[in-house]
Amino acid sequence: MDFLKAEIANKRKALQDEVSTRPSKYMRRGEAEKLKEQLTEGSADVTNRSIVRLSPAPSTSSGSRAVSSESYNISNEDAVRRLRTKGQPIRLFAESDRDRRLRLRALELLEERGTDKGSGLNDFRRVMEHMEQGLNVEDAVKRLVVQDQSDKDKGKSRGSSDEKQSSEEEVLDLDLIKRDPDKLYPLIYYAIKRKLKEWEQSMIERPDHIKHSTQGKRAAATQVQSGEYLKPLFKTLRSRNLPADMLARLAEIVHYMQKRQYQRANDSYLRLSIGNAPWPIGVTMVGIHERSAREKISSDQVAHVLNDEVSRKYIQSLKRLLTFAQTKYPPEDVSQLMG
Repeated sequence: MDFLKAEIANKRKALQDEVSTRPSKYMRRGEAEKLKEQLTEGSADVTNRSIVRLSPAPSTSSGSRAVSSESYNISNEDAVRRLRTKGQPIRLFAESDRDRRLRLRALELLEERGTDKGSGLNDFRRVMEHMEQGLNVEDAVKRLVVQDQSDKDKGKSRGSSDEKQSSEEEVLDLDLIKRDPDKLYPLIYYAIKRKLKEWEQSMIERPDHIKHSTQGKRAAATQVQSGEYLKPLFKTLRSRNLPADMLARLAEIVHYMQKRQYQRANDSYLRLSIGNAPWPIGVTMVGIHERSAREKISSDQVAHVLNDEVSRKYIQSLKRLLTFAQTKYPPEDVSQLMG
């Protein structure tokens, strides 16, 4: 009997050991929480050890990031004030305060690196700041207008000295558009250059009370800005790679400006800037005959002011030159005045 009881006890013990060692698919809640606490404590210990190891020699990149993040922590009033001084909107659509500070920081970095030199608003503001600081118009013009280093002769091989002499004495001949377009480049170049120089000289020769007035400062800043905007056009004229339609329109503008027919010069300016098409911006695919409408757009109907920002700037400066020429050399016939 005792033997039987001992055998039953051994069987029960073996069965319990088998159940306890068998892998279970489920885990009780208490065991799961205890395991989670152990993992959390272990990860905290590992993190503290890594911080202690790395604390004597912190990385420069993390330090720079911390410094840069601290530099963004400016007040909202200060951010609004800085953006307004830069002529930027104080808040864009769906923009948070942090995004606004980042945008302000990006604008300041661009100004420090000088990458926004081509924007017209900054050029105009830079001139106006010089005026407000008490500088004379002559000093502002000398500091901000950089003379072209290639004025002497980049077209020596074409006999530019003879062409310059003829351009100073004669009115540009429009027959050269079809007969010899290459001769138009130096004629247009020196005509616009000379008119720009006259504009600059007229700014210098004004009385002091006009120079220091608000309107006088704005007029001088406009002249300086136009000189900057015309530099890409001068470079293109020296390299002689203008499109044929643009060259023809420029020749017409210079020709009519020299003859004081400013109304016709303005018509050529409009054809150059917005084209001669019924829809210059391009509504050509509106019906079943869209191919015919699209094919009717020729080169003289293209709106060159829409090509890029550089073209828009020097075309706008040409209109300013026309306005100055009309003011200094008024036409004999009042009907030739621009509107």
